[in-house]
Amino acid sequence: MSLDVSLALLEKAERGQIDDAEFADCVRSSLPYAWQVISEAVEAGEHAVAPPSDSERGELLRALASDAVRGVLERHFGRKLAFQNCHKVAAFPFSEVGGEAYQEFISPLAQIRNQSPELRDC
Repeated sequence: MSLDVSLALLEKAERGQIDDAEFADCVRSSLPYAWQVISEAVEAGEHAVAPPSDSERGELLRALASDAVRGVLERHFGRKLAFQNCHKVAAFPFSEVGGEAYQEFISPLAQIRNQSPELRDC
């Protein structure tokens, strides 16, 4: 399961009444490691530290693999998230999407350069 959803939030969602703030709060409480990584990437521009365990790695992968979760994170933080692997995440101001730094980060060359045998399973 990706998120810990309270019965109250589930009932609101079934009625079509959930907003971004409620969804973001659910993500924050359900995926605290992923929230921390994204917060650090927003502050520093990039986060490049391997997760301490498979559990944290799973949180980050669930957060960034889900369009809905990734979308609410981007809207909440006001940044476009770019993801290379289980430890390298960048956060770009939306105004920089399409710019040189963003294009470099998401390029096949950058993806290949960021690989190593230690990260093969992430």
